[in-house]
Amino acid sequence: MLTDTFALKGTICYSISPQELSITPNSYLICSQGKCAGIFPVLPEKYRGIPCTDYKDDLIIPGLTDLHVHAPQYTFRASGMDLELLDWLNTYTFPQEARYEDPEFAKEAYSIFAEDMKKSPNTRACIFGTLHVPATEILMEQLDKTGLKTMVGKVNMDRNGSAKLQEESAQASADATVRWIEDTLNRFENTKPILTPRFTPSCSDELMKKLSEIQKKYHLPMQSHLSENFGEITWVKELCPNTHFYGEAYSQFDLFGGDCPTIMAHCVHSSDEEIALMKKQGVYIAHCPQSNTNLSSGISPARRYLDEGMHVGLGSDIAGGTSVSILRAMADAIQVSKLYWRLIDSSMKPLTVEEAFYMGTEGGGSFFGKVGNFKEGYEFDAVVLNDSTIPTPLKLSPKNRLERLIYLSDDRNITAKYVAGRKIL
Repeated sequence: MLTDTFALKGTICYSISPQELSITPNSYLICSQGKCAGIFPVLPEKYRGIPCTDYKDDLIIPGLTDLHVHAPQYTFRASGMDLELLDWLNTYTFPQEARYEDPEFAKEAYSIFAEDMKKSPNTRACIFGTLHVPATEILMEQLDKTGLKTMVGKVNMDRNGSAKLQEESAQASADATVRWIEDTLNRFENTKPILTPRFTPSCSDELMKKLSEIQKKYHLPMQSHLSENFGEITWVKELCPNTHFYGEAYSQFDLFGGDCPTIMAHCVHSSDEEIALMKKQGVYIAHCPQSNTNLSSGISPARRYLDEGMHVGLGSDIAGGTSVSILRAMADAIQVSKLYWRLIDSSMKPLTVEEAFYMGTEGGGSFFGKVGNFKEGYEFDAVVLNDSTIPTPLKLSPKNRLERLIYLSDDRNITAKYVAGRKIL
């Protein structure tokens, strides 16, 4: 049950900007009507007597957002990591996703995924399902029960799939999408639909035109993939000879930001023209460092995207990635940025802890609105982290403790989790 007004006490940490953290030990974080109402060293008079949970020295951070995760791939994490993207999709992903035609399999698999997401430090996520409407609705049902705020997509793919994983036609795909949207748009409290063309190689021009019409009618956001892998980019050029770069394959159908809020995962090899269009249209980039390493895709220039003021968040990209925790994605983002600086472009300084933390909180969370920060009026998403399972004789500063939790945290370090003012863990 949502408590109207309450306080959490502990060491409060959030981003002032992408480059600066606010860390206030022994302070009170106030929630009122599901929104942040301020941070105070002493409980103000008007809040005296409200319920207060004292988490002692624990770190209280904004909930984390996973901007890109494939729920049906959770079953085969850490498989096929010797393959590149396209071979990996054909060898592992498509055969496994085809199994979600069976609702009983979907229910079992998605219940595991949803429970593990609930235990993670993430409070929000944008999630790919499969092309199967019944299975996607099962996923939405399972996630809605967790209390997490999520957007879930029924995948569209009418070409270049497999015999068991491809829709009959563009019309069939569009019709199934409309039925799914109308069945789920107002059905769940916490989970909403998001348009999900898998990527350009999976979607014919005819299907993209129909998805554009659907987007304009229902005003849904959209998620897909962009410039992840060299082989994929070459393939898109062959499939879309009328376009100058990959992003145009979406933008020609008005599915690339602007009036269509859009997440593009990866953007590892985006050209200057593509980057300029993403910036102009306000496209969100889901940086997925672990997946890009595992599938040998490369290193996304996250430093450039941040420096240019673009929207950049983090994604686990299960099952290219193996951990649902966006704390892990923060650590990976820092590590691969060091390789980018050392091996590719020495002018691109590595990401700092502050920047990676921002990407995992407000950077991605802002796709959901005022999310990922403790500024007044933001949604009250909070995670309480306890590093007592990482013993040390040293007296560490709060920032050092946060950095250590980013690199070493697991489910055992999560004391509590709140989403929009409601405690779910």
